[in-house]
Amino acid sequence: MAESIRDRIKSLRKKEKLTLDQLAEQAGLSKSYLWELENKEVPRPSGEKLAGVAKALNVTVDYLLGGDPAENLEAAEDKAFFREYEAMSPEARAQLRRLAKALDK
Repeated sequence: MAESIRDRIKSLRKKEKLTLDQLAEQAGLSKSYLWELENKEVPRPSGEKLAGVAKALNVTVDYLLGGDPAENLEAAEDKAFFREYEAMSPEARAQLRRLAKALDK
């Protein structure tokens, strides 16, 4: 059986060791709404709210929604990372590339 959106959010939040309060703050949501996302069948959460949760959990909205079953969590985290990378300044990207090279040795 495929994981539901609420299962994925709760699982990812626990993996990241975040409380409901912490994730709600990072996602720009209220704690009560996040609790509902994790524990009830919320009809059609908005794309904006899902985007906030996805960004806070370093995954894609598509991953939260159970989109492509071939895509796994690691691939979703990579996509989210590259989205953030593209928004960085050229200096920050250069520094990150140097750090990656140093870690790969």
